[in-house]
Amino acid sequence: MKQQDLPDFISGPSVWKGPVFSASGVWRHTLTDAEVAEVALAARSFLEITDNIGKMTIEQFSLPTLGRRLRAIRDELLNGSGVALLQALPVKEWSTQLSATAFFGIGLHLGLPRPQNAKGHLLGHVVDMGMDANDPNVRIYQTHERQTFHTDSSDIVGLLCLQQAKSGGDSALVSSNTIFNEMKAKHPKLAAALFDPIATDRRGEFTAGQKPFFEIPVFNWHAGLMSSIYQRQYIDSAQRFEDAMRLTTTHVEALDCFDSLANDAALNFLMRLEPGDMQFVHNHSLLHDRTAFEDWSDPARRRHLLRLWISSPDARPLPDVFAQRYGTVVPGIRGGVMVPADQWHVPLTAA
Repeated sequence: MKQQDLPDFISGPSVWKGPVFSASGVWRHTLTDAEVAEVALAARSFLEITDNIGKMTIEQFSLPTLGRRLRAIRDELLNGSGVALLQALPVKEWSTQLSATAFFGIGLHLGLPRPQNAKGHLLGHVVDMGMDANDPNVRIYQTHERQTFHTDSSDIVGLLCLQQAKSGGDSALVSSNTIFNEMKAKHPKLAAALFDPIATDRRGEFTAGQKPFFEIPVFNWHAGLMSSIYQRQYIDSAQRFEDAMRLTTTHVEALDCFDSLANDAALNFLMRLEPGDMQFVHNHSLLHDRTAFEDWSDPARRRHLLRLWISSPDARPLPDVFAQRYGTVVPGIRGGVMVPADQWHVPLTAA
């Protein structure tokens, strides 16, 4: 894209600067005792019928009171600031099965879960698996290293904290729309370069007929909306493939500029997820990060989060190029790793 063809500056609630937005507290939502009881009843009622969490439907997880609040939160995620933190789920008192059931059911009120890996896991376990972050076939969430700012392959990503690390592991958020505005204002040539298709490594998780990488621009202007997709380490590692588009000097400079802005403390903000906290983030207008962490020596105390990738039927239109990563751009059935539905399931332990 040429500099003179760049979209207008993005405006609206998805454009924010971290310190001011964080201080507002509008993104925090504490569950009431009645809402927690409602969730517990729905989860226990479901488990009395079956333990096949992956087959749960929203009709099987009725939340007459909290459901109304979740609809407003879903709108805020998709059309507003793009971030919500729900607090006070009593996971320390519940079994992993009950917590997973509750989290999955709450997620259904925001959209439909999508598989997160080649094993068809609808519920991910974010733990340090002792893997090497420099291995191009390892996804960084499986390590204790910093993840860096990135997007996941779904409309919404949700995390439920079960246990914290001994130290570190903070969650960081930044508005990708704010990053675009900053780049357009100060570095328009570099902003224009990120509208080129950029090869991103699939890290070994692809199916027959797919390339081991996808080629989607970082910035995508479509239907009057800016949608971003980004993971710098995977962009860099995609260069190992001979048929991947080569990064030019300008591309590398643009990516470095993007990273610099994402890491600017004037734009981003950090939060420490406590056990029972549920964080939901809109991938198309935000990037998220996790700082490196030191875990406990006792395996029973290790940092452990549950993760959902959610496709919302009410989500924004996406350009056709996203089908390379999302399988389709149809809201409600897009996103995730392309795995046959008969292989989808919900594991209760990390594997």
